[in-house]
Amino acid sequence: MRKAHVQLLAHVDPGGGYTADVAALKDYAYLSSWHGDRCPSQGVRVYNLHDPRHPTQVSAFADAAGEPAVAGSWTEKTIVRQVRTASFTGDLAVTTFQTCKPGSSAFHGFGLYDVTNPAQPRRLALVPLTPRGSHEIWLAAARRHAWVYTAIPNSELVGSPNYNPNTGQASTPGPPDFRIFDVSDPRNPTQVGGWGAWKQLGIRPSAGRGHFPANFVHSVMTNAQATRAFLSYWDLGTVILDISRPSQPRYLGRTPISDEEGDAHSAWLADGGKVLIETHENSVGRPFFYDISNPHKPRLITRFGPVDAKATSFESGVHDPKVLGKRAYFSWYTRGVLIADISNARRPRLVGRLLPRPEQDTYGQLCPSSCRLTWGVFPTKKYVLAADIISGLWVYRVS
Repeated sequence: MRKAHVQLLAHVDPGGGYTADVAALKDYAYLSSWHGDRCPSQGVRVYNLHDPRHPTQVSAFADAAGEPAVAGSWTEKTIVRQVRTASFTGDLAVTTFQTCKPGSSAFHGFGLYDVTNPAQPRRLALVPLTPRGSHEIWLAAARRHAWVYTAIPNSELVGSPNYNPNTGQASTPGPPDFRIFDVSDPRNPTQVGGWGAWKQLGIRPSAGRGHFPANFVHSVMTNAQATRAFLSYWDLGTVILDISRPSQPRYLGRTPISDEEGDAHSAWLADGGKVLIETHENSVGRPFFYDISNPHKPRLITRFGPVDAKATSFESGVHDPKVLGKRAYFSWYTRGVLIADISNARRPRLVGRLLPRPEQDTYGQLCPSSCRLTWGVFPTKKYVLAADIISGLWVYRVS
């Protein structure tokens, strides 16, 4: 595959705070927000991209200004899908809520919104989650049903009935880090399943490796059929579950130990679901490609991307992966977005980069002057969206 031709179409800085991830559906972008020290609770900003050179904000939801009930929280991840069930037909968004100050009474969990008319989002439900809110989340629609899958890091540990906050220890697993909700009627979500490695496999949350030794669910995604779930389980790698019966998730396997650090952060599928791309959030983190044709024994086939051996911050490593066709897109913090040709998954090849312009960190928390910290990427056939923590939304044409 030839080199990608990259053209910047537009940039929008929403202001008021830091940006998190980005998603898109039907020429609308959904830009999530990060708390920072100020915790402005900006929620999700919605942009009309019918003219991608001139994005226009048309609404916001899950924000303190419009919904005082969620003040003191932040929305990191938003997923938007077309849903058709017996109870709901339209475009459904799910977004995460976490409290800015641990231990506060601010709402934490996830929210469901009807965004069939993106200019007028309607809240359908808020689902509280204990002991912590939803960190990352997934929404799938299949078989005339819709499900939300959510990661609640360290729930098995912190939620234990005998957890000791002074020692950080417990002897009995609490509620699972991974939970499944049936949202076929999004006004009445119901938890139907869950899974945790401590209870199911006997692997304790503290039995990790590297500089940040821990086992917890950081992120989750599923295949299009909603029959397999892929849990980014930090030092355990990516755990693969059979979720064809959501009430009874069944362990299939996990990616093997392939480095000294672990820190499995996010995942995506390629090559018709036969290849799993796993990203690692640490200073030398990069994408690992696994053959998961046999989910019981995933096999490392290659690694991709540059490594700075002198780096000490996770901002030098990769964050999230996405795949569209034969290209993979990696939001890579200081490196912007790296684009790889994966037509041969065993030999991914760098073919382009999206480089949001470094901007001044006016809130003074993440960099002393100007910097680039690209959190999320979302490729579509018409354009590719990049979300930078400092500077907001960037729109590119990639051919």
